[in-house]
Amino acid sequence: MSLLVKITLSAALILSIGVPFGAFAAGEKTGGRYKTALGANLFLFFGTMVIAAVLMFNGNAFAAEEAASAAGSASSAAGMGYLSAALATGLSCLGGGIAVSAAASAALGAISEDSSILGKSLIFVGLAEGVCLYGLIISFMILGKL
Repeated sequence: MSLLVKITLSAALILSIGVPFGAFAAGEKTGGRYKTALGANLFLFFGTMVIAAVLMFNGNAFAAEEAASAAGSASSAAGMGYLSAALATGLSCLGGGIAVSAAASAALGAISEDSSILGKSLIFVGLAEGVCLYGLIISFMILGKL
């Protein structure tokens, strides 16, 4: 990719974060404020992804048959390793997010009734966040083997 394409994609990604945040910050505290920010975020994110795909995959690739057959098995094994590292991180963070949402809301409700159980509730929220860290450690271990 050329430098201009890299700069354009970087600017588009920054705008896909900044524009929805600006729409959220500028709106009133109504339901439409959240819907506008979410709609702008989805439109800009997927628009950036489509433009990036068009710009990155617009060329023709020519490969030698011997090199392609020799490197095919090694590249597929490395690709599966990268995929497994991504899945380990992504799914553990998804599970950790679900666990934190349940534990944190229950902890806030319990703390509002009895403030002496703050320490106990923080331990449970921290344990739920630990799941994400374990997935990240596993993905680093997988990437270290590639």
